[in-house]
Amino acid sequence: MGAKTKAAQDDDTIALNRKARHDYFIEERYEAGLALLGWEVKSLRAGRAQIAEAYVILRNGEAYLIGAHVTPLTQTSTHVIADSTRTRKLLLHRKQLATLIGKVERAGYTLVPLDLHWNRGRAKLAVGLAKGKKQHDKRADMKDRDWQRQQGRIMRTSVRD
Repeated sequence: MGAKTKAAQDDDTIALNRKARHDYFIEERYEAGLALLGWEVKSLRAGRAQIAEAYVILRNGEAYLIGAHVTPLTQTSTHVIADSTRTRKLLLHRKQLATLIGKVERAGYTLVPLDLHWNRGRAKLAVGLAKGKKQHDKRADMKDRDWQRQQGRIMRTSVRD
């Protein structure tokens, strides 16, 4: 079996946090596992997750995902009381946690959830080490995007002529 195609990789994405790239400069990216319950895994397989309002905190040398919303399926969570926005523990290597703690506490970085995806049958969370953008940075990014879009239009019309 060869490497996955781009289309197959897109199918592995459960939820995206598009707002994170707009609000932050992403410096580094880490992949963390999630400590989940059975009903949460089934809900993730059904694509019922949102991480737009979520954030990551470091407490007692461990990382936690707070505010992620996993909607319980009615047929799987009949015997348990499902808390859809519970705090979930992130599974990272000790060295990764040490570097993240150092950068967040001393260098003023923020941990932002970027996307929730499947990797070899396991749910993973891409966490970005980020610095906040100022309003003028956001305007510059929007201006660059508009210019790229306009360039594409110009190139398409010049090819037709």
